[in-house]
Formats: sequence, structure tokens, C-alpha cells
Amino acid sequence: MPVTRPRVAIVGAGAWGTTLAALLSKQEPVTLLTRDEPNAQTLRADGENRRHLPGVPLGDRIEVTADPSALASASELVVMAVPSAAMRATAAAVARSIPDSPVLLSVAKGIEGVTLLRMTEVVADEIPGTSSRVAALSGPNLAPEISRGLPAAAVVAAEDDAVSRRVVEILGGRTFRLYRNRDVVGVELAGALKNIVAIVAGAVEELGAGDNAKAAITTRGLAEVTRLGVAMGANPLTFAGLAGIGDVLATSTSALSRNHRLGVELAKGKTWPQIESTLPGVAEGAYTVRAAVSLADAHDVDMPIAHEVNAVLYEGKDVRDSIVDLLSRSSKDELTGET
Repeated sequence: MPVTRPRVAIVGAGAWGTTLAALLSKQEPVTLLTRDEPNAQTLRADGENRRHLPGVPLGDRIEVTADPSALASASELVVMAVPSAAMRATAAAVARSIPDSPVLLSVAKGIEGVTLLRMTEVVADEIPGTSSRVAALSGPNLAPEISRGLPAAAVVAAEDDAVSRRVVEILGGRTFRLYRNRDVVGVELAGALKNIVAIVAGAVEELGAGDNAKAAITTRGLAEVTRLGVAMGANPLTFAGLAGIGDVLATSTSALSRNHRLGVELAKGKTWPQIESTLPGVAEGAYTVRAAVSLADAHDVDMPIAHEVNAVLYEGKDVRDSIVDLLSRSSKDELTGET
């Protein structure tokens, strides 16, 4: 029997949310919930998301709306695709409209600033009774490439394997291969914290420090992300997977990465307030770094790259001085971190 009402909904019409809507619409109808009615009208009139994803058509199987009540038919999957800073308010706004049955999938890569909660925790906090069916998706997922049908892979994390399997069945496909992982903590921390590493990688590249320096920075960045993850109970192997090294590679090297671009602009001598409004979307690393520093301090974990990025963005430190300070740190044992 054909599906007549969307059983899947995407909350958030940024580049990633629009990409996922386009991907899903090849198989079945999907609801795309935008932030307000003027935005919904623009998307419907243009037939594409010209601001975030120009050139990708929104076919007639994508129901674009600003009315949360449209989520009532989403019996299988609701994807939360809003920036991390907006996750709590958005989840609270749509909570009453979400049915009791669907999996809630967070695709945001960030940590809440004040509470230091991961995005699945924020969603479960604002939508009562959903903690057992909340999952996270992460990996090297540059939206412009996936929207063009280029192959990619990601990992779906949920404590209950049945939950992650549902996501894989609905969202996975030949060009978008999904793996499963029960390590929700590790997958979410890797996805959020690698953005900080990408900022430094972009700065190193723009400064002409060379590929060796960029490789060193990104590798040591992954090492400190892993240290924090393990201290918070994550599986270290997660950081060697798609959410870890896979996402670090993509985000730290691609010109499509907003966090990489932020690093490039910082290396040109611009400040974060000057850059923020010029980016085509949200550079999550800039909003996550303060939380990362707080978590590092709370768990007594050495995270020099996160501290330097925080100093550049919010304390006025020159990015060149930060790169020099990172590269001139005293020698330590690579595996234990001891001097």
C-alpha cells in the first residue's frame, strides 16, 4: 500500500536538513519543517533552498511547512537538524506535535554551552519519554556533496541496536552507507569536538605552514578529543571510526567545511565577530569550544588545541601566536601524554 502521508520529518531547513529531506524524498514523501512561515513560503516559491543549498530541487514529495502540527504524521523518524545552540528551544517548540512512536535522530554536532549536555541529552530533556528512542548521526558528511548524489558514509549511534537499525533502514542507501554504534557518548563528542580541530587546520593551511604541520595538528587534535571522550566513558575505538578520524579528515581538509573556512579567515587577521555573519551557515566549533574547555577542566584532561582556539576566538590572541605555541610545546610520550 503506497505511503500517502509523510512518515518521516526533518526539523530544520539548513544545508544538512535540506540535504536529508532531498535524500529521503527519493524514496517516500517527507516533511521539512522550517523556522517560520516566510521562510517556508520562500522555499516553496523558489523550489530550492537558495541560501543554504542552491541548485538542489525540492521536489513535490517534500512538504515544506512552518507548522509543527505537520509532525503528527511522522510515525517512523523525526530528524532534528538545527544548530546545537537552537536545539533546546526547537525541541521544546515541537515536543507536543511529535507522536509517541518515531525515533528522534539528532544530526547536530555540538555541545550545549551552559549545561554541557550532548544533543541527544538535550532532545530527551525537552521531549519527555523519548530517551530510549533518541539516536545520533555523525561522520564525514559534507552536505553539498551528498546533495549531489556523491557517495558518503556515516554512523548512527543508539544504546538500543533496534533504534539504530530503524534509522539505517529508513535513511541509508547505496550512496549513503550507514553503520551502527552503541557508543552514543563517543559518537557525539567526536562529531562536536572535531570542529575545533578543523578551525586550527584551516588556519595552518592559510598561513602556509605546510601539509606536515596540518597533519600534525589534526592528528594531535584527534588525540585530545579521544582523551576527553575516554575520560567521559566513550569507547576509544569510536574515535578511529567515521565519527572520529573520518570526520576530522573531511572537516579539516575541505573548503566546503565552515569550520575550516573560519580558520582560514582567522589566519587572514579577521576576528570572530567580523567572520560570524559572513559564513554560509553555522561554524559549530566556535560555539562548542567553550564547552570543550569546560569539560576538559572538569575531567582534568589536557586539551591544548581547544584552549588555543578559545583564546583566539574569545580572548583576542593572535592566531599565529597560537599556532607557534602549539607547535613548540614540550615533548611528551605520544601515547601516554607524559613528559
